[in-house]
Amino acid sequence: MPVLHQYDYLFAIGTIFALLDAYNIGANDVANSFATSVASKSLTMKQAALAASIMEFTGAVAVGARTADTIKSGIISSSAFQGNVGVQLLGFVCAIVVSGTWLMICTRLSWPVSTTYSIVSAVAGVGVAIGGTDSVQWGWNGGKGLATIFAGFLIAPAMAGGFAAIVYLLVKYGVLARRNPFPYALASGPLVFFTAAAVMTLAIVYKGAPSLGLKDLGSAGTAAAVVGSAAVVALFSILFWVPFVYCKVARKDYTLRFYHFFLGPLLWWRQPPADAADRAANVVDYRIRADRPDELKPTANAGDVEASQRSSEVDEKIYEDPTPADGLNQRSLLAEEVENQKADPHPIEGAWIEPKNLMIILRYKAVPFIKMIFTHGLTMDIHKEQAGTAGTAEHRRMMAIYERAKQYPNETEACYSFVQVLTACVNSFAHGANDLANAIGPWAVIYHTWSTSTLAGKKTDVPIWMLVAGAATLVLGLVTYGYNIMKVLGNKITLHSPSRGFSMELGSAITVVLASQYGIPVSTTMCITGATVGVALCNGDLRSVNWRAVAWIFAGWVLTVPVVGTISGLVCAMVLNAPHFIS
Repeated sequence: MPVLHQYDYLFAIGTIFALLDAYNIGANDVANSFATSVASKSLTMKQAALAASIMEFTGAVAVGARTADTIKSGIISSSAFQGNVGVQLLGFVCAIVVSGTWLMICTRLSWPVSTTYSIVSAVAGVGVAIGGTDSVQWGWNGGKGLATIFAGFLIAPAMAGGFAAIVYLLVKYGVLARRNPFPYALASGPLVFFTAAAVMTLAIVYKGAPSLGLKDLGSAGTAAAVVGSAAVVALFSILFWVPFVYCKVARKDYTLRFYHFFLGPLLWWRQPPADAADRAANVVDYRIRADRPDELKPTANAGDVEASQRSSEVDEKIYEDPTPADGLNQRSLLAEEVENQKADPHPIEGAWIEPKNLMIILRYKAVPFIKMIFTHGLTMDIHKEQAGTAGTAEHRRMMAIYERAKQYPNETEACYSFVQVLTACVNSFAHGANDLANAIGPWAVIYHTWSTSTLAGKKTDVPIWMLVAGAATLVLGLVTYGYNIMKVLGNKITLHSPSRGFSMELGSAITVVLASQYGIPVSTTMCITGATVGVALCNGDLRSVNWRAVAWIFAGWVLTVPVVGTISGLVCAMVLNAPHFIS
């Protein structure tokens, strides 16, 4: 079939904005999936970026959808285009332009929004512009109509919040609230791994691997896959995770490294250094604020007490207001600028266009600046962004919220850090396999209509090069701009910890699985936000939640539908009905 070369410009515009849409899916959608892991200190920004990059790219390219819904989620009928290939091409270009632009605005404003709702609203707006209001499915339509969008505003957060709260309450009163919780956390670890693996397997079956046809396994096949996968993960946790954590935490073996994990059962015979008993536990400090007196666990080990006190003193210094002693301590901006110039080891002397100065600019100015641009997202201090700068009103408000949530011993929290990373990675894999289609689906329709001069049917083939390009752009979005979403989730809503973060991610995953099974529309963004609030309410204090941040996030959800739908419809209508010369 001939290529529609007269519409090359539309294909070019559609390609640019489809990649922009994929970029913002990475910066917005993927970032909120890992926000809880970074906020609870289970992962650093660099570790989260690496894990998400691998899982998202693998999920998208290896098992991602090889076909895409032509008319996104059945919102509009293909008959609305009246057999006109050019109109279909224009309609989807308008939809992806508006959707990509809106997601860019939302990411800039730190609004975690649903990328699915954005493209669905854009397609609905185009449908009204082309075929009128009757061409759009406004009702429930078997879970594929616009009514499902508005229902999702309440269904997704409420379900996720409820499941996450149940999981956390079981962990809280079964393990955390005990006088010596670490042995209980270690002993229950394999059961926690089994449960998490079972839910994650269901997530892949129902949401994360469309090209593998796992939904067609049947009840018996699905049950076997779930139980088998969960049992294998639980067995590996008994063989490798339990001895590793025991040596690291109970024996306080500070010489243990991550690669010793693969020694598995051999670690039981590994002897710690002679001075290990006098040291504090060899774990990450997961605390977000200094410990209160009631949170210091009783222990006979003087080293633990001293380490805890030292750490508390450091926290207090970090959070204290840096108020100058008098006016003489104030520094002028001019003085700082002069000192910075004096400290510059490679100053520009003479005209900048001189060869030696051009070399200095290129080597010591331009290259570091470019490196800073691409690594800024990896070096961002997310915890400082979430808690606010010390001395500001925002910081004092966040500290008041954190004070209303109890912190538990690092040794116990470390047990849930491993499981939280597992759930985050599997969720990321499922997301890459499924939700990248929000950008690639419309792009595939644009490419099909442009390259074949035929209308796209209900399903459109997605070339593998599109999945690779989209996945790479998605990863770039997460690495370079994902921090702008992460800084408003996690500790910005309530105090986080690995046990809380694990409960949030598992509760969110359970919601997605059940919703996929029963055709209830949910958004992963709304699920993780609702789960965060649900776990926060388990503190027993409404003021342990930053309701201002929650309201800001909810506003982004609500505005997405009318704004994107209206603008995409107007853009499409203006182009279709624009005055033109008659030849």
